[in-house]
Amino acid sequence: MRRRARDAFRLGLLAAALACSCASAQGYPSKPVRLVVPFTPGGSTDIVARLIATKLSEFWGQQFVVDNRPGAGGAIGAETVARATPDGYTIMLTNPGPAVQNVVLRRKPTYALADFAPIVYVGYTPNIIVANPGVPARNLKELIAYARANPGKINWASPGRGSNPHVALEMLKLATGIDVVHVPFKGAAQAFVDLAAGQVHAQYTSYISTEAYIKAGRLKVLGVSGAKRLAVLPDAMTFREQGVGGADSMLWIGFVTVANVPRPRIDKLNGGVNRALQAPDVRGRLEQLGLEVEGGTPEKFGALIASEAARLRPLVKAGTLQID
Repeated sequence: MRRRARDAFRLGLLAAALACSCASAQGYPSKPVRLVVPFTPGGSTDIVARLIATKLSEFWGQQFVVDNRPGAGGAIGAETVARATPDGYTIMLTNPGPAVQNVVLRRKPTYALADFAPIVYVGYTPNIIVANPGVPARNLKELIAYARANPGKINWASPGRGSNPHVALEMLKLATGIDVVHVPFKGAAQAFVDLAAGQVHAQYTSYISTEAYIKAGRLKVLGVSGAKRLAVLPDAMTFREQGVGGADSMLWIGFVTVANVPRPRIDKLNGGVNRALQAPDVRGRLEQLGLEVEGGTPEKFGALIASEAARLRPLVKAGTLQID
């Protein structure tokens, strides 16, 4: 009798937990959700965030409000999310800068990897190197030769220290030995303006951010990171085709939220974003921008973040790459 009573009690607790879990998911979201983008408007992450936010708002009848919080290579926006209430109403679309590099590469990071819970991996695109038309190089190989002949004379923009483009630049410097001057901006948008105007010479970025500049001839593409050319830039050679090794990097993008958000809410967000990524208008636009769409489980995105952190830690230990 006692065993039966104990089993019945346990089944009751399980049923109550399941009921609570379902209620947590069914009633969510019941108010606007803040979607933090840790960069200025107009950059890769911001463009993707607004595209998906619109679709999520359509699905659930609640606003997904994009909140741009730029600065410190994405760290300011990430800190905002790390300290938010863990209720699922504050999420962030992140890339390697805020998610990994600002934690692993900084001597005194202001938040930890464990402060976030992964939601979904959106996708990735190879980084490209762009330059203003006045730079006397037609490709990356020629730019490296020019930099070696003119040490310290190339100003290289990025959207901030610790950002993905900044880390990509440091990797290029390690791989090639070139001496260029890093010029950090508060965000990508202003960097592109000054780059197109000739105030700075070159920058790592993505096609997502620079599509309009490239099509208008205001920026030229010197090379594409990764194993293959981009379909949207068929004439731009890869780094490897130009004999440049050890400098490949990519921009990946995904959603995270605060640690300890109830799993049913994370699962609902995961399902919503995966559904949005399969919508023809969203997927079609992302592919036009050169993004390889991924999707999948929170665990899949969490594994990517962990692997990226593991890849960078040996560079810090060796003293070859660290920020601040």
